[in-house]
Amino acid sequence: MEVINKLSDITKKYLKPVIALGMFDGVHTGHAAIIRRAVEIAKEIGGTSGVFTFSNHPLTVLNPENAPLMVGSRNLRREIFEELGIKFLIEINFTKNFSQKSPEDFLKLLREKIAPAYVVTGPNYTFGRFGKGNGRMLLRECENYGFKAEVLQAVTIDKKIVSSTKIRALIAAGDLEAANEFLGREFTYNSQVVHGDRRGRILGFPTANLEIKSYRAMLPNGVYAVRVKIGNKIFDGTANIGDNPTFKAEKRRIEVFIDNFSDDIYGEEIAVSFFRKIRDEKKFASIEDLKEQLRRDLNESREFLKNASAGN
Repeated sequence: MEVINKLSDITKKYLKPVIALGMFDGVHTGHAAIIRRAVEIAKEIGGTSGVFTFSNHPLTVLNPENAPLMVGSRNLRREIFEELGIKFLIEINFTKNFSQKSPEDFLKLLREKIAPAYVVTGPNYTFGRFGKGNGRMLLRECENYGFKAEVLQAVTIDKKIVSSTKIRALIAAGDLEAANEFLGREFTYNSQVVHGDRRGRILGFPTANLEIKSYRAMLPNGVYAVRVKIGNKIFDGTANIGDNPTFKAEKRRIEVFIDNFSDDIYGEEIAVSFFRKIRDEKKFASIEDLKEQLRRDLNESREFLKNASAGN
């Protein structure tokens, strides 16, 4: 998948582009339906599937105080796009200047810079200044700009509409099972491994430490059964989210014990997928009590992940 970071003229680069439009934060089941439909149409017409999105959420520019926490990262989003069959991604920075474009300007931009054969989006997609452009306008005006359009219906699970807003709320509330169902996969946090205090190594449970970015959605504090992707390999593990109360308050972070792994991965980006909460974070009276609990956590995590694999 080619990633394009500047809005240059690609009208002659790809044959019959079929473009999925959206922010696609988290690439949940509703987003995946849009992406799959774009890929499907591209195959039907002998075209090329692509995505047009932004590297930052528009509200970070238009209304920073109300900008939502992001469910996923750009790297994770790109990875999922590619897995779903997207051939090229236009991922540009949303700016104040871009926000001033009228809906008509935006449609003209699509025609002049991309020349799509089809555009596919969801029911809540808006475009142009003040979000005045919507699905109805897209369907009404698309042929005047040289392309066809499809606006898919919202995806529902148990009669509830799947949305990034709903998933953020589920993550914040700790309803991991529902969040994962809406996402269509496990909630995943990817970030670079940073140096910690090496206390885990002393305890016999060395961990990879991840900072929790202020702009990312995160589960409540506690211990979770996880799988960790490092490069192209996946390992079982146990993750603690919190500030380590046994050793006095520290900055909230994620500490991941990776099963059967001892390589030095400082500075590398890893992806931690959360499968199940094992317990709440707690303060222990002694180091021995903590070590015993960590052993129980690890065994419970191993057992759950083993059964999860057997069920697939």
